[in-house]
Amino acid sequence: MKLLLTSAGVKNATIREALVGLLGKPIEESTALCIPTAQYGHPMVGPGVMPWQFISGTSDNPMVDLGWKSMGVLELTALPSIDEERWVPLVRQTDALLVAGGDALYLCHWMRESGLADLLPSLERTVWVGLSAGSMVMTPRIGQDFVQWTPPAGSDDATLGLVDFAICPHLAPDGMPGNSMAEAQEWAASIPGPKYVIDDETAIEVVDGTVRVVSEGQWTHLPGGGTA
Repeated sequence: MKLLLTSAGVKNATIREALVGLLGKPIEESTALCIPTAQYGHPMVGPGVMPWQFISGTSDNPMVDLGWKSMGVLELTALPSIDEERWVPLVRQTDALLVAGGDALYLCHWMRESGLADLLPSLERTVWVGLSAGSMVMTPRIGQDFVQWTPPAGSDDATLGLVDFAICPHLAPDGMPGNSMAEAQEWAASIPGPKYVIDDETAIEVVDGTVRVVSEGQWTHLPGGGTA
C-alpha cells in the first residue's frame, strides 16, 4: 500500500501532485472510497454534520471533492455485519481510500474489527490518503495527548504501526488554532522513536518504506528520543 499521510487533506498543489504520482494516473481517471469512521469516535466531531460534510465533499479538507472518476463510502462499523464478498472485492479494485480525521484509536479499533487492517498488506497498488487521525492510525502510537476514546482493551495509545514514526498534525503558530511547537515538543517527549510534526500544508509520502515529506508549509522531523 502507498501512503499519503496529511494533516488536513490535499490542501495545495504540491500535495495534489504527490497524490497523482502515487495513483500513477490523473485523479479524474481514478476511483475512490471515503471512510468517515474516525469522526464518530471524537467528541468534537460526529456523528452529525461533520461526517456528512466529509462524505459530500463540502468540508474544509479537500479529499472527496478533488474530481474523482467515482466516489463511494466505506463505513467500517457496518462491515462486520455483512459478508466479506460484499466489500473486499470493492476495496481491492479501488484506487484510493480517503480516510477522515477524528479519533485515531476509534478508527484503529474498527479497522481491526472490520478486517480492513488485515487486508491492507495485500493492497499493493492502493493509495491510502489519511487526514489527521486517518494518518496517525498508521503510526506505532499517537501519544496520550491525542487519546479521546478508550478502546475496549484499555487506554493504550498504540495504533497499527505500519510506519515506524509518529505524527503530530495541525502544527500552528503560537496563539493560533492547532498545536504549537511547544505543545508538539511536549508530545514528542512522551513517544519513543522518530516523529514528524506537520502543519496543514504538509503531507508525508511513504512508498515501500521510503519516506518523503511534501510541503508548502512548515514541518519538523524529531529523530529518536522520548519515553515509552
